[in-house]
Amino acid sequence: MKFFDEFKEFIAKGNAMDMAVGVVVGGAFTAIVNSLVEDIINPLLGLLGGLAAKGANAVGAGGALEEAESFSSFMIPGTEIAIGSFIGAVINFLLMAFVIFCVVKAINTMKDKMTKKTEAPAEEAPAGPTQEELLTEIRDLLKNNK
Repeated sequence: MKFFDEFKEFIAKGNAMDMAVGVVVGGAFTAIVNSLVEDIINPLLGLLGGLAAKGANAVGAGGALEEAESFSSFMIPGTEIAIGSFIGAVINFLLMAFVIFCVVKAINTMKDKMTKKTEAPAEEAPAGPTQEELLTEIRDLLKNNK
């Protein structure tokens, strides 16, 4: 039974929870970076490479961006910039970060409630004289010294 108690103590520590949150959020952020590179930067680099190799005619007959079948991407002849995929990755990251925040907040609230139950209530300090009582005492001492 001691093994499970040690495991419970390890999990309850802030370091283990911080590490778990870092791994999950880091994995979600990796999806954003991958989407940015694969869906936006690489197609732009491919376009620049195509322009340099083929000249200005590589942009297309109209000379402007053509809209793809969906509203989430733009078609340039020879490449597609998938902005919707990148925005989806950002939204997934924000949702995952929000869920992790809620879980950590709930765990911290439970931990605070558990520590309050185990701690002994603090004894109240004895009530000292009020400011008015101290001033009255000083006044009386000054009167007696004259």
